[in-house]
Amino acid sequence: METLAPVIITIFVFTSIVIIVGGFIIARHKERMSLIEKGMTIQDLRGELAGEKRYRNPLRSLMWGFVFVAIGLAVLVGMALSEWYHFDDGIFPALIALFGGIALVIFYAVASKTQRP
Repeated sequence: METLAPVIITIFVFTSIVIIVGGFIIARHKERMSLIEKGMTIQDLRGELAGEKRYRNPLRSLMWGFVFVAIGLAVLVGMALSEWYHFDDGIFPALIALFGGIALVIFYAVASKTQRP
């Protein structure tokens, strides 16, 4: 059975890749067919999507900045706790989730204040 495991894993990985790529191709085909039924062309769709991509929320960078700083602080606090108080390494995911959540709450407070008239 041990010699069969790599074969099964390899078959599973390649089958998964084929299913994902096939699903993408089928979805794209269905999308294009629905565009043809509506009388639109691919260029029309690209023009609409390009118009939507031009608008970027300037607060998005601030949000990611808060999150990454909080994750860095969580790692530092986790390292200090594991060094000083001999906590297990399992504290890192909990601290990252906690600090990331706190960062998002702080971002929400800052964003709601900046968007008020």
